[in-house]
Amino acid sequence: MIRRNYLQIALNLFKLSINRKKIDLRLNNDILVMLLINFFKKASVIISVINHRIYLMLFVSIPLMKELSLSCCLILYTFFGFSQNLDSLLTEARTIKDDSVKIRMYNKIGFSYIFNDTDKALDVIKEGKQLANNANFKFGLTELTNTHGIYMDVTGKSDSAAYYFEKALKMSREYNFDNIESMCLNNLGMFNWNRGNYNDALDYFFQSLKMDEARDSERSTSASLNNIGLIYQEMNLAEKALTYHKKALEVRKKYNLENEQIASYNNIGINLKDLGRLDEAIATYKTGIALAEKKNNLIDYYRLLDNLANAYYVKGNTDLALSTYLKALDKPQNFKADEKSILALYNNIATLYNERNEPKKALSYINKGFTLVDKYPEIELVATDLYLSSAEAHYMLNNYDKARASKHKFISLKDSIFSENNAKAIADMEIKYETEKKEKEILIQRAELAERDLIIQERNYQIFGLIALAIILGILGYLIYKQQELKNRQLQKENELKDALLKIETQNRLQEQRLRISRDLHDNIGAQLTFIISSIDNLKYGFDIKDEKLKTKLNNISDFTSGTIYELRDTIWAMNKNEITFEDLQTRITNYIEKAHLSDANIEFEFSVDERVDTSKKFTSVEGMNIYRIIQEAIHNSLKYANASKIEVNVHKDLSNLVFKITDDGIGFKTEEIVRGNGLNNMEKRAKEIEGEFIVKSKENEGTSVKLTI
Repeated sequence: MIRRNYLQIALNLFKLSINRKKIDLRLNNDILVMLLINFFKKASVIISVINHRIYLMLFVSIPLMKELSLSCCLILYTFFGFSQNLDSLLTEARTIKDDSVKIRMYNKIGFSYIFNDTDKALDVIKEGKQLANNANFKFGLTELTNTHGIYMDVTGKSDSAAYYFEKALKMSREYNFDNIESMCLNNLGMFNWNRGNYNDALDYFFQSLKMDEARDSERSTSASLNNIGLIYQEMNLAEKALTYHKKALEVRKKYNLENEQIASYNNIGINLKDLGRLDEAIATYKTGIALAEKKNNLIDYYRLLDNLANAYYVKGNTDLALSTYLKALDKPQNFKADEKSILALYNNIATLYNERNEPKKALSYINKGFTLVDKYPEIELVATDLYLSSAEAHYMLNNYDKARASKHKFISLKDSIFSENNAKAIADMEIKYETEKKEKEILIQRAELAERDLIIQERNYQIFGLIALAIILGILGYLIYKQQELKNRQLQKENELKDALLKIETQNRLQEQRLRISRDLHDNIGAQLTFIISSIDNLKYGFDIKDEKLKTKLNNISDFTSGTIYELRDTIWAMNKNEITFEDLQTRITNYIEKAHLSDANIEFEFSVDERVDTSKKFTSVEGMNIYRIIQEAIHNSLKYANASKIEVNVHKDLSNLVFKITDDGIGFKTEEIVRGNGLNNMEKRAKEIEGEFIVKSKENEGTSVKLTI
């Protein structure tokens, strides 16, 4: 069992690349977070667990007067519990007997492996899908197909990711798994968003919204409304974004989702600032800050302070901006903030001190920023504006050499960033050019198709007459064919009747022959065996036999002959019947168990039949005899070799199958070391004759079980 560890944690998990964005990923309360997205690099991840909901924030700091944006707040994927020892968890999962529990465990473990060991992840996902197929567990198969899509997305196989997401969506709709359908729609929305396909992403998020509305799940609509608002934010449609963020906030207020309200206040504040409504933005940020402070949500608290300071600066209130930046920087020692956001705060504070003509104070924060860059070299590209502030401060202090050095470093970093952006822009232009080229080719193809359609239309009129004639001829041919088919059916039925009569006659002859053989066995061999027993008894009582070995030998011969007579009677019983009922078989087994108990009174016997078993079921004589012999041999082996104190015979149903199980609590044996004798081989052959499944399980000192399934 996986233990749920709901701890308030703040971890730098991965180095991801997000530029001027913060992502708020809301996950379900029975799930722990584990996230690694290959295409994100060089950002920090903060995870917090608040009010039984998990929030994952990805954010970076940016130069002065740029927003720390919540423009990517969304549900990315549905995440599952993480075990520190996935290998042990997988081993434990493989021992679970309940198929549905086992398969869902495979899904969770496979998902966790995606971010831990991708090779194992794929093996576990495929193994889970095979188990789900074998067990016909549609829910688990659909869930694993969606996870397969996540695996493909994380490993960079975009086409395959889209294929599995679409397949999982189709399956969820086919089997009416609403929760998985919503998850697939969300994943497809994110898939398209991350590739810049905003319209497609919107379409999927709107579908998710409609699903929630159709299910009267108003509480769930807040996530879709929020995601739609963020897409519009990406498209620089601030008014539309604001509309959906406000709708999301109304739902979150209605259901008292206070931590989610904080994210909404931040998003609304960002859009109000973009629209130039600075007073409203400042008031909104303050509301969010008060709520974050109340909920002790430090991550959003400091982020909102940073955004509030930016709004003050844009409005021209530099004193309030500086005090707010300093407040945002004054974090508790146990609070782990990401390096980029701290670097941005240092730069913002330094810029304001430069504007106030206090370069020495500015340099104190600039030097703190450079110390941070030395410690974390990967954030140097974010430090461009810090070098500019450094140059400005040194010029003000007449330190021209240091000022020039900082300026050159600033230009160098800017050129590096420009080169990267340029390369991306060229790649985008190439894609755009190729797209336009393909569109032109499609237009040419459409024109050619239209011309062909006109030619085909002219030919169609000529063909219609021929088709009508063909239909008439077809109808006539069909009528002739049906008449001939009727004659053939009559002949076939006559032949089937003849075959049936011949089969009945053959069966009657076989039955007569079997009866004759059984009479011969009874009258001849049975009589001879009885004579042998009688002769041995006469020898024992007619002569004074003092040799104990001879007496024992005669007793053994007498017992063996008696057993042979019982076996012969069972064979004759089976031969005299065309079919054997379950009740006949039950009676025979009961009689045998009673005889076995007489042979060893120290062993406890138990024979049980599940009430679900159809006692009116009938077997052929071959089936009935083979079942009886297998049970007989299993009990005999337990008596002879197991040294058991209890032997159980149980008959029960397993789906549409009938299962006969013989178990003992004897000494057992190692199945891989035991030499299979005639007894085991004969039982296995008898099972194959009746197309049954024969399984022997045994462990030393834990007993043995023989299972026959038909």
